[in-house]
Amino acid sequence: MSLSTSTEILHRLKSLYPKSIDLTLNRPKRLLADLKHPEQQLPPVIHFAGTNGKGSTLAMVRAGLEAANQRVHSYISPHLTKFNERITLSGSIIEEDALVDVLLECEAVNRKLPISLFEITTAAAFLAFSRTNADYLLLEVGLGGRLDATNVVDQPELTVITPISFDHEQYLGDSLAKIAFEKAGILKHGIPSVISRQEPVVMEVIQKVAKEEKTPLLIQDRDWSVTTDGKQLVYTDFGGDLVLPKPNLVGEHQAINAGTAITVLRYLGFKQPEIKKALQNAKWPGRMQKLQNGPLIDNANGAEVWLDGGHNPAAGEALSHTLQSMPSKQTRLVCGMLDTKDIRGFLRNLRPAANELYGVRIPGEEASLPAAGVASVAKEVGFESYTSQSPLTAVKAIATSYPNSRILVCGSLYLAGQVLKENF
Repeated sequence: MSLSTSTEILHRLKSLYPKSIDLTLNRPKRLLADLKHPEQQLPPVIHFAGTNGKGSTLAMVRAGLEAANQRVHSYISPHLTKFNERITLSGSIIEEDALVDVLLECEAVNRKLPISLFEITTAAAFLAFSRTNADYLLLEVGLGGRLDATNVVDQPELTVITPISFDHEQYLGDSLAKIAFEKAGILKHGIPSVISRQEPVVMEVIQKVAKEEKTPLLIQDRDWSVTTDGKQLVYTDFGGDLVLPKPNLVGEHQAINAGTAITVLRYLGFKQPEIKKALQNAKWPGRMQKLQNGPLIDNANGAEVWLDGGHNPAAGEALSHTLQSMPSKQTRLVCGMLDTKDIRGFLRNLRPAANELYGVRIPGEEASLPAAGVASVAKEVGFESYTSQSPLTAVKAIATSYPNSRILVCGSLYLAGQVLKENF
């Protein structure tokens, strides 16, 4: 057994391609060929792309499959507290020894040739998946779709595209049509795809690509629909209606994600009992997650503390609707964001749900905006804004002045990961 840790190996691998992201499939295809094509030795793959909701949708599909006693691999990114979270083997997060083994194998076979960290770790994940039996692999795109390293899988069982909005414009394009074209790159010839509700320009692009690829589409509001009524969710497709509990994941936007997941499960042949458990059992940390213990709760003075990693304008809008739909409480925000994100759009959309915001820097992230930068933009869009050294000091300050209020820590999955590390 190697004495290396996965953290040490990942640090070495990161140096192999120090430039900015350069999307291409040439490097991962070359490495996978040298590894004897593990991407061709996978269980049936369900491939997920989209801007918002793909992780929550994947979590519900996984819960439904596992309720039917299916063995499920999954691949997600980014992780929250440790890299191992990205790779789940037959229902369990990959163990450190197994992760080290596949990383070392990929490092050796790659021979120090240029490759991005995501590309080489995706190859490592495929190695692990190919060597462990499972019934399905739920595969989440890292960035975009067309040229994402996960898109080397050319014969998935099904593809899924959740709502598309602006994010990663520097890599995917400066218009919704350009971004949609990149996301639609996961569509495969003749292989069905489940499509969540989209902006008209996005749907036009998806349908154009699907026509070229002869991809059958299962489109929300055309082939299936989902509505909520009190504590119930009503799903309708050509097979009739299903009346189900609302998803346990918090937020009105989860209805669309639930409908998308139900469509996937219905396509795969699963019935109402498994679908019900898909909605009730799904877990997706860092997305409107109510914290229950740890230093933040110890210092919250009776306030609720919630955590969400959403970081683009569409996520800000969804969070605002969620907060406004919750039982009425004074709500204050603790926000940290990367300088690559549209902070103005995110905060502008959140403004209807709260009046006050504390800006923080994300610990350990070079690309984090300084606390003062967050607070300055917050003030511009109408918040009463302050700065704080950390989420903990911000929560203390809010809870001292406003006990029994609601506090949302938000703005970045990296910030969410730091909070979870310190509060569990």
